[in-house]
Formats: sequence, C-alpha cells, structure tokens
Amino acid sequence: MAWYTRGFAPYVPARARQAQARREARALAKQGEALDPVQIEGRAIARTFWGQAWCRHIETYSDYSNRLPRGRTYARNGSVLDLKLEPGRVRARVMGSTLYRVKVDVAPLDPRRWKALVGGCAGEIDSVVELLSGTLSDGVMTRLCHPDSGLFPAAQQLTMSCSCPDYAGLCKHLAAVLYGIGARLDRQPELLFELRGVDKLDLVSATTGAALTSKQGGADELRGDRLADIFGIELDGEAAPEAVAAPPVKPAVARRRKAAASPLTPGDEGGAPATEQRRRAARSPAPKARPGGEGVSQGRTPGAERLAGPRAKKPARRREVRSQVEELADAIEALAKARARDFAALDRALARRRR
Repeated sequence: MAWYTRGFAPYVPARARQAQARREARALAKQGEALDPVQIEGRAIARTFWGQAWCRHIETYSDYSNRLPRGRTYARNGSVLDLKLEPGRVRARVMGSTLYRVKVDVAPLDPRRWKALVGGCAGEIDSVVELLSGTLSDGVMTRLCHPDSGLFPAAQQLTMSCSCPDYAGLCKHLAAVLYGIGARLDRQPELLFELRGVDKLDLVSATTGAALTSKQGGADELRGDRLADIFGIELDGEAAPEAVAAPPVKPAVARRRKAAASPLTPGDEGGAPATEQRRRAARSPAPKARPGGEGVSQGRTPGAERLAGPRAKKPARRREVRSQVEELADAIEALAKARARDFAALDRALARRRR
C-alpha cells in the first residue's frame, strides 16, 4: 500500500472500510477469537442515561474537540470491530486503512472521592435497578456525573495508545473507542463501575443502612413513643420503659434474690440446704390475722405485699415491648429479602441483555 510523505495511509472510503472490516472479522473468527463489536443503529450513539452521560463527558475534553467528530463517524459506521471493558482498562480493535489495536488505561477512582459520593447518596438510591437505569432524582444523578467530583474520569486520568501512525494524543481510532464505550454502557451500564474500580452495591448498601438506622432509632434507645410511631399502635397510659434493657434492681431486692438463689452448704450456718429450709417454711402454719382485719394476710409477708403491685405490671410491659421489637426485626428481615429479590431480578435482566 502506498503511503503519503507525511507517513499517513491514503484515505479509505467508509463503504470500503466496512467491507474490509467484515473480512477481518471473519478471518479472526476462524482463528478462534471472540469479537465483541460496537453496533450502533441510527445516528444516536447512546440512548440510555449512562451512555449519554459518558458521551457528554468526553466531549468536555477541550484538548480533543477537533478529533472527536471523526471518532463519532468511525463509531457509527461499525469500524470498532472489538471492544472489551475490564477493571481499569479498555482493549479494542478499530478498522482504518488497516486493523489497529487501541489501548486505554483508566485510573481507579480515588477512595476518598468514592467515599464522599457514597455518603452524599446515602438514603437516595433504593435499588441497583434504579441506579443502573438512571431513574433517580436529578440531584443524585448530577452528583454522580459531576465532571470534577463524579464517577467519570478526567482527561489526564486516561492513558491512551493506538498502533496507527498518527502522532496526535487522540487519533480518530481512539476517539471511536471512547464513543464506543458510551454505546457499550447502553447495554451494560455496570461496566462503568468496574472500569473505575468501585462496587456499585456500596451506594445501595449506604441507603439500606441509613433506612434501617432511621427505622430502629438506635439500638440503645428504642423508646415506647418511637415504637408507637413505627407500628401505629398505642401503648398503655403509663410511661413506657426508657429502653428495652431491664430496669435496674434495687439493692434490697437484689440481696433477697441472691439469698434465695444461693443454697447453703451443710457446713454453713443454718446447717441445712436452702431447699430444706423452704420445705420447713411451707409446713409451718401461716401467721394468723389479727382481730379487726389488721395484720398480715395469710401466706404473704409485708415486703411481698408492698412489691406485688409494681412487680406485677413490669412483666406485662416487658412482654409488650419484646413483641414490638420482634415485629421490628421481622420488618428488617422483609426489607433484606426485598433487596435480595431486586438483585436477583437485576441479574436476570442483565443476563437477557447480554444474550
């Protein structure tokens, strides 16, 4: 093939280039290579949110503005024979005067920048399906697509090379690959997150964590009025317990419980185990009531009479709060199952799209 004096191959019309691309594709297929070409129908390179956002972003690279129009033409006429996106890099083959190899290395997203994005989007993204389809609020999408603080790489974060003789930093083959990435994000938007080395589930996890925290109101302060708001129920007229934890035990009550729980050994004072003492107390006659109804009621001591009222109410309140906590746990479990169903539906949809 003849070459111009400046080192460039002669111009090849688009129709001839397409025919040559088909021949090259058949030859590579016979060699056992699996090609993934960029196929664009019509003049629109991208039709979904993420693809269009990528194309708008690369058009802000002012240093490459005079090269991008030729790249759009190459992308539209099917010159990108193969395009593969991997974490941090893009590998492609583009048909020009001959078949050229293109490499684009993308710097990973700064962890501090990603953390700021996750924190800024907490509570705003309900599912991966919404994230990948771009059906989120304008504020969230603006934050994710911001040219300086969003997901997309700046021009200086791209290291590009092409096997063509063009000495420019961005030849038309590289520009075609950049537009081909936008077309590929139409079909597989999750590749953008893989390209930048981040996990898209972090955005959804931050939202789920914020929702659970707001519903629980803190594990240490699950108050009765918050339970009433969450479940739409009314507690009894008296003030609900301050927290789920059991109320502190008075020292006198604690001493009595300890004395009842720890049996005496045969060598201790009293000489008999606690169980034997209880049997003797049960066989002894109960104190008689004094005339006029005064005195101690049969079978009860003054201390038991004094503690019967409050201690009878507390177990009922505890049971009610415990029941409400169990309902909250069921609600959290249902939310987790719903998220799992969303992920499964997304996997099925992506599998169908790839086929």
